Amino acid sequence: MKKEKYLENHYLQTQEMRQLGSLRQLNSKITATRPLDIFIFNVQKLENNKFNSHNEQLNYLKSLGFNVNPVHEYCENIEDAIKAVNKIGENRDKLSFGIDGAVIKVDELDLREKLGTTAKTPRWAIAYKYPPEQKQTILKDIICQVGRTGAITPMAILEPVRVAGSTISKTTLHNEDFIKEKELKIGDTVIIQKAGDVIPEVVCAVKEKRTGNETEYEMPKVCPVCGATAIREEGEAVTRCTGIECPAKALRSIVHFSSKVGMDIDGLGYSIIEQLIDKELIKNIADIYTLKLEDIASLKKNGKKFAQNLIDAINESKNNDLFKLITALGIRHVGAKLAKTLAKKYKTMDDLMNATLEELSMQEDVGEKTALSIYEFFKQEQTIDLIEKLKQAGVNMNAIEENNTDNRFEGMTFVLTGSLEEFTRDEASDLIEKYGGKTSSSVSKKTTYVLAGEDAGSKLTKAQGLGVNVITETEFKKMLE
Repeated sequence: MKKEKYLENHYLQTQEMRQLGSLRQLNSKITATRPLDIFIFNVQKLENNKFNSHNEQLNYLKSLGFNVNPVHEYCENIEDAIKAVNKIGENRDKLSFGIDGAVIKVDELDLREKLGTTAKTPRWAIAYKYPPEQKQTILKDIICQVGRTGAITPMAILEPVRVAGSTISKTTLHNEDFIKEKELKIGDTVIIQKAGDVIPEVVCAVKEKRTGNETEYEMPKVCPVCGATAIREEGEAVTRCTGIECPAKALRSIVHFSSKVGMDIDGLGYSIIEQLIDKELIKNIADIYTLKLEDIASLKKNGKKFAQNLIDAINESKNNDLFKLITALGIRHVGAKLAKTLAKKYKTMDDLMNATLEELSMQEDVGEKTALSIYEFFKQEQTIDLIEKLKQAGVNMNAIEENNTDNRFEGMTFVLTGSLEEFTRDEASDLIEKYGGKTSSSVSKKTTYVLAGEDAGSKLTKAQGLGVNVITETEFKKMLE
């Protein structure tokens, strides 16, 4: 796929996301530039004024200057209501906004009170859903977009067609299985509709209109953005980019890298990273270690103190244990616990990178899928290049040997459940491992202790059923004394 196609599609996707996230903007000036509008549909509470009907409320709101839905009609009986619903349905393509149905409501508010509500819906209102409008068009092409998690999603490029009040020129095809199930080919005549009259979707191909010039589609073997290997793991529907420096994944990967569970760079949060990327001060993880004081200070008014603190935190992160770096890299299926196991086994980043697939598969808590994920990750040119850049920046690549002779928990396995007051789960796990113990996510007869906090659930029940020792946080603290 051409880069231009991806960029165009990514721009369109971004525009849609901006619209969806407009109300969540912290900056009201940005929201003010967005073409947003609203219909007010009822008065929740008004002191010293009692309304008898919903219709009265709408007229009152209109008199105050609020926008109310212009497509509403007072009906004397159910027959009139049915006529009104049909009339709205016949003219819905002429509306300036999309609808998927009409709602019939009891007008008198006292009657609404008497009718009441169920657990989910009012008894005084019922929705009528219109059948989706369907149109035929041509599937001109299938291109791919790459999400922040690396998911590669095929997109249908359509001959523009007017459906349910808007022009549709593209829509998601979800994944490879969806394309195969629908038996879609590039060049097909396809039927389009809007799910719920909102989300465009491809219903099916019109096979009788095929000319023989249609072509089969195959999912890409490499990422269309960065060129890294694209893989679809067994049991999953999604094909993913494995590139650690993929621009489409940059924000998410950098946020994870700097997070507490990763390199724990205090002050380098989502909003700061977003600004750094927008200003093209960083493009990938390695760029964090090239940041200058003046670069960071420019992000905030009077930001020199903040900038210095962040520079200090970045420099401090260079001294982290190897397991922190392994965790921070965001290798699929590798969390903090497994990262500790790998660091303890291989001691250096170079030894881990040179590990064979067979060696990895034999390690504790490493299955075939995880072993393959680790192996392929470190064989990527992007990964090799990134690790080299981190080395040059002075980031520690070795496991730090602990001179701890206190192995009071050696041979013990703990399971944590519920909410602890004085420790996070990670902090408690670190202490257990520091003193030679292990943690597990599941309870079995081999479990030594279940550390149960508030709102402990099924793990506590299972432990009690198996006769496993259950300890409180207070008892755990005494074990640490």
